[in-house]
Amino acid sequence: MKDYQFTAVERFLRYVQIDTQSDPQSTANPSTAKQKDLSRLLVEELHQMGIADAELDEWGYVYATIPATSDKTTVPTICFCSHVDTSPDVTGEGVKPIIHSHWNGTDIVLPDDPNQIIRVADHPDLRQQIGNDIITASGTTLLGADNKAGVAEIMDAANYLITHPDSKHGRIRLLFTPDEEVGRGTEKVDIKKLGADFGYTIDGEALGTLEDETFSADAVKITIQGVSTHPGFAKGKLENALKIAADLLAALPKNALSPETTEDKAGFVHPTRLDGNQDQAVLEFIIRDFTEVGLQEKELYLQNMLNDVLANYPGSSAQFVVKKQYRNMKNVLDQYPAVVDNALEAIKRAGLSAERRSIRGGTDGSRLSFMGLPCPNIFAGEHAFHSRLEWVSVQDMQKAVEVIVNVATVWEERS
Repeated sequence: MKDYQFTAVERFLRYVQIDTQSDPQSTANPSTAKQKDLSRLLVEELHQMGIADAELDEWGYVYATIPATSDKTTVPTICFCSHVDTSPDVTGEGVKPIIHSHWNGTDIVLPDDPNQIIRVADHPDLRQQIGNDIITASGTTLLGADNKAGVAEIMDAANYLITHPDSKHGRIRLLFTPDEEVGRGTEKVDIKKLGADFGYTIDGEALGTLEDETFSADAVKITIQGVSTHPGFAKGKLENALKIAADLLAALPKNALSPETTEDKAGFVHPTRLDGNQDQAVLEFIIRDFTEVGLQEKELYLQNMLNDVLANYPGSSAQFVVKKQYRNMKNVLDQYPAVVDNALEAIKRAGLSAERRSIRGGTDGSRLSFMGLPCPNIFAGEHAFHSRLEWVSVQDMQKAVEVIVNVATVWEERS
């Protein structure tokens, strides 16, 4: 890609200023209509590149095709995927991106809230970025690098491939999804229409990394039915559903089995929502483990804990409902070693040290893998996502573009 003028950063700076925050409580598809504001822009930009079939469907998904330039008929169709939505955890409205050019290695104070400081001591990956250009938000919003960095990188790679027809590759499909952050990113994907054999999400963190293993994930919804009565006449009668819920939360271990106390391959039981009144309360949990056995053990643990709490409230009851979310993509990817091997080669060709990692989370690739599209996750350069301290490096984004192009090339060469 010598002498190529990268466009990823310019695109990224545009994209992050469009509020695309998703909503976990919404039942609409997509969960927020504003996600389509970015998706429409992507279609427009793809058309400007000359990709005539770029389209936005009713569910908020963007599909597009980069035609093959190879004469080979054996090259698989590869898909590159990123999501347009940003996390519900921190507002994405009014994002003001800032480029800290030639960063000198000192802590970065965000100007709109000086209490928001990206400290080198807390972000060890920053130590590799001295002299690079760091993009942050201004301190009152997230940045949106998760996953608009990936979106911009795929768009830039598409621009390169369209303007360099001498670069040999097979048919490439692009997919931009809504609602990944609320666990519904692939809910309405039309796999047949997508028509790809293998895929890659561009939604990872550190430079040079490829993630081929994720958590397996379930959600648990507990609905507690208490015994309600007038508080003035409640002695010996009232069983407050909120207090029952509080007892269950208090019974959770303080030093284990939670996101704040676990790392590496350890899973957790994590309460995410509590709502209700004295008559009825609803508790929502996410359960995470790298194995299905581990998931089941944690769900049984929570069920038994609930039963122990309810034993103190003889008039009350509870429903315990488990909803399957996604499974460890490694179970699928191990059956298709070329998907990972070709990506690792593409990373090396970009002059990087390739590193395989497990991710304590999930991506659209987790579900896509089980939908018939084996799909590991390539780095996008995003860091400290879901927070006001989110950052990404210009140079890392450009390397991600190079890797995407290399992936297409490696598949063509090895097919």
